[in-house]
Amino acid sequence: MPKKIIKKSATKSKPAQKKSVPKSTRPLPVPKELRIEPYWQELNKVIDPEINLGVVDLGLIYDIQLKNGKATITMSLTTPACPYGPTLLKNIEDRMRLYKDVKSVKINIIWDPVWNQDFIDQDIRDLMLGF
Repeated sequence: MPKKIIKKSATKSKPAQKKSVPKSTRPLPVPKELRIEPYWQELNKVIDPEINLGVVDLGLIYDIQLKNGKATITMSLTTPACPYGPTLLKNIEDRMRLYKDVKSVKINIIWDPVWNQDFIDQDIRDLMLGF
């Protein structure tokens, strides 16, 4: 006796739903008064060669999260075509790896919010720009 062929009805399967990723409750960039962890100071030792300021004082580092030995840095560059971007990223990663609790470093480059001169530390901005 021949086998019966059972055709399955063509039903559309529901697309997998994306899991929502909880956003940080801290504003971006993180305000100066909330940058209390020592790795903020450590990263400020990375100097932007064009402006000659530390990347934290310059306002390029928006957030740093350290969890279970993994550092996640959210940052921007002064422009998308920044010629020193790759060098800055390498220097930031190398500097974070000097921090004793960091086993790995992930850098997220974001463009929202877009970096602007208002992100420069207010005291330095006053000295540099006079306003």
